[in-house]
Amino acid sequence: MWDFSIGRTIGILARTMPFILLRMVIYFVITLAFILATGAGAGIGYGVGSLSESPESYAAWGGFIGMGFIAAAVYWAREWLLYMVKAAHIAVIVKLIDGEALPDGKGQVTYGREVVTARFGEANVLFALDQLVKGVIAAITGLIGGVAAFLPIPGLDAIARFANTVIRLSLTYVDEIILGYNIRTNSDNAWDGARRGLVLYAQNGLKMVKNAVWLAVFLWVLSIVVFLLALAPAGAILYAFPGEIAGYSFVVAIVFAWAFKAAVLEPFAIAALMAVYFDTIRGQVPDPEWDAKLTGASEKFRALAEKGKAAFGGRPVTA
Repeated sequence: MWDFSIGRTIGILARTMPFILLRMVIYFVITLAFILATGAGAGIGYGVGSLSESPESYAAWGGFIGMGFIAAAVYWAREWLLYMVKAAHIAVIVKLIDGEALPDGKGQVTYGREVVTARFGEANVLFALDQLVKGVIAAITGLIGGVAAFLPIPGLDAIARFANTVIRLSLTYVDEIILGYNIRTNSDNAWDGARRGLVLYAQNGLKMVKNAVWLAVFLWVLSIVVFLLALAPAGAILYAFPGEIAGYSFVVAIVFAWAFKAAVLEPFAIAALMAVYFDTIRGQVPDPEWDAKLTGASEKFRALAEKGKAAFGGRPVTA
């Protein structure tokens, strides 16, 4: 089965309620913006198309344009969301996983931001580091070999490919785990810290993937439940719009389920996997063999190593 404690993870999240509430506000505001932009775009499109023979088509295109506008805005805001919210939340979760008390007289959000600022400086540094780490994940998946290595039976190739796809989808939170490792070790070289964290993850990959797959199953089942529950209010909100536009209730329900997943379920998965990772790597050092494998398999990993050597004049890393 899995190696994380559901009860302990819920307890940690409960203690970071200011961040949970902040994430809920951010993502549900985004959801509301999607709903309003879709409805406004559909209404404008219907009005423009009312002089034509198919105003419903104009309404549909207007709704899509409205959704696209908000999607573009969210895409460009991702750097700020990562730096100001997600990373700061992870900094507090790391503290709680290690059983350390948070500083008195200081709010969680303020403390988390101070930790991230002191560790990474500008938002663009953290964002660039995050992108490199994400680029290494595919190489780790390939080197671990997925379940295909355990299914050498002829005729099971399709099953193996499907299972490997599930595994790849389950590795969504590796970059957050490495970020937590970087904050926890407090080394003076974030690039090399990320490289070390990735090697430790890869050398314990099978155990981490097993827990990630379980969490992926939990999260998607819960997201589907939320989606089904969101269909009714989403349909009611959009009921006033004419014709085919009522079908947007399904899209809005998907966005609502995404917002709930991002605000509540993702922090649960991150905290659970991070606890497993910290417990698993206790007393370990990065395996040079895995370091060499990743160096040969991933250009992004080589870029991490180069940036680590160049950072701070090449000073040695302290962990």
